[in-house]
Amino acid sequence: MEVTETWYLVLSALLFSVGLVGLLVRRNPLVMFMCIELMLNAVNITFVAFSTALDDIAGRTAVFFVLVVAAAEVVVGLSLLVALMRRRPSLSVDDLTALRG
Repeated sequence: MEVTETWYLVLSALLFSVGLVGLLVRRNPLVMFMCIELMLNAVNITFVAFSTALDDIAGRTAVFFVLVVAAAEVVVGLSLLVALMRRRPSLSVDDLTALRG
């Protein structure tokens, strides 16, 4: 049984759907943050699948830049969330509206 691009696209759609449902249902900011990362990785799988199918390097280049932006997001976002969760262990997204300036 050969694995084609369709398998990767179905996997990507499933991962993106799980991330979207988790983002809409959960109220914990850390879980929401992980769901956003899951959605970004699903898009990366799609980029690589189309890049391989079209024999083009542009999709892989886009994945590189998405990973760089995601790494910067993790550094800044995760440090903010950890600092906030140390102050309040039961943090909710509704509590983050207090951060407005």
